[in-house]
Amino acid sequence: MTDTPRLPDPAAGPDAPGAPATPAAAEAAGWQLPAHEVALYRPKAHAHALVIPVINEGARIQGQLVRIRDAGLAVDVIVADGGSTDGSLDPGFVEGAGVRAVLTKTGPGRLSAQLRMAYAWCLAEGYAGIVTIDGNGKDGVEAVAAMVGKLEAGFDYVQGSRYAPGGQAENTPLERTIGNRLIHAPLLSLAGRHWFSDTTNGFRGSSARYLADPRVQPFRDVFGKYELLFYLTVRAGQLGFRVTEVPVRRSYPKGEATPTKIRGGGAKFDVLRQTFRAALGHYAP
Repeated sequence: MTDTPRLPDPAAGPDAPGAPATPAAAEAAGWQLPAHEVALYRPKAHAHALVIPVINEGARIQGQLVRIRDAGLAVDVIVADGGSTDGSLDPGFVEGAGVRAVLTKTGPGRLSAQLRMAYAWCLAEGYAGIVTIDGNGKDGVEAVAAMVGKLEAGFDYVQGSRYAPGGQAENTPLERTIGNRLIHAPLLSLAGRHWFSDTTNGFRGSSARYLADPRVQPFRDVFGKYELLFYLTVRAGQLGFRVTEVPVRRSYPKGEATPTKIRGGGAKFDVLRQTFRAALGHYAP
């Protein structure tokens, strides 16, 4: 007897089961996921997951995981590793830091592929919602609780914003502020039919209902770099999902190199191109 792959019913509420439970079932359901390995350290304990995409973040991710553990947040921590080789995700360390699972991408793709891998795994595990936070230590982890609260209140997309009332932007490079405030946020807000003030911020939450809706289809190979972040920002408002912002703290190190994987003019232009494509509907199914 074989299992028939099922997608969650978007009308059934956030606790509705039904995501493909195995890679084969996900493939049969049309979900395109990168090859990956799963290291599981503890059973599921909470209704929401905290996904942290990383690759070679060294002491930054280790310090962040300790802060998350010590904060006692009501989330299960899932690390989405792009293939780190720096030893920062040593099994003994991550287990002691309270991580539930480390998913390591072995197939092609960059950030969006890591997120597809992790989001699909979380849906298959039955999480009601997913909060995502960068793994480079720039974000204040205390805002995770506020995002979970918004998801529990029925919001389907929650954008973290350093510019919202109560938010903090510390040592943000000038070019980042200009690009975000004058180009990125206005474009995606217009396309998404809701004003967002900080759309380049990877700190955000999504409900399982939103990610599993057949009109969204985030599990496609077209999302390989940063496209999925931008697409999910605009698609929620277009489809009438409940969206909101919460204030967050984002701190860049003073007098040090900016922790980022976007380096050089070519990479920045590519991000801008992905932004325009998301705003113009190129990624809609």
